[in-house]
Amino acid sequence: QVQLVESGGGLVQPGGSLRLSCAASGIISSIGAMGWYRQAPGNQRELVARIWRSGTTNYADSVKGRFTLSRDNAWNTVYLQMNNLKPEDTAVYYCNAGVWNEDSRLDDFWGRGTQVTVAS
Repeated sequence: QVQLVESGGGLVQPGGSLRLSCAASGIISSIGAMGWYRQAPGNQRELVARIWRSGTTNYADSVKGRFTLSRDNAWNTVYLQMNNLKPEDTAVYYCNAGVWNEDSRLDDFWGRGTQVTVAS
């Protein structure tokens, strides 16, 4: 089991920046990937960015060049630096951890979410 706690959301003006943090606890050694998803009202939850233990990082096309995902060496915490924020980035952001199970598949664990609102 893995527990995830997010922080760092809030209200920011267009063009501004925010940094989200996600602290993981539990069986961290079984984590294969960590990242962030977001869900706006009326929309499905979508991937924002994900980093694999190999170091490979994936970004949604809509955030490439603006958002940067990083982690600490112990895989305790991942950070999402969000720059040049746009109103369409407004959503609840959820931290996600993919944890390897006995079948060599990833089980998803989720944080409770943090609201990001971009408005002037």
